[in-house]
Amino acid sequence: MRTIEIDCASVRTEAEFWQRYLDIVRPQGADIFGRNLDAFDDALAGGPGCPGEIQLRFIHTSHLKRLRAGAFLESLKEIISDYPSISLS
Repeated sequence: MRTIEIDCASVRTEAEFWQRYLDIVRPQGADIFGRNLDAFDDALAGGPGCPGEIQLRFIHTSHLKRLRAGAFLESLKEIISDYPSISLS
């Protein structure tokens, strides 16, 4: 299984985060992926935006704390906690 890293160091908005995900992962159904946390949760379960059979690593995620006063990062952590092939660092 290949590993894909998404560097979040320069992400300033949620739109930038989702665009970086799509640009790097190039998931199935990217054209109809909702670009929000609910859509990401659906994607990990096989819906549009599904990353496929990969190891996905989000790095420098401390920069995401500024999105929604930290709520975005906490919600992202909660979503990926059910998926051992995805990690935050």
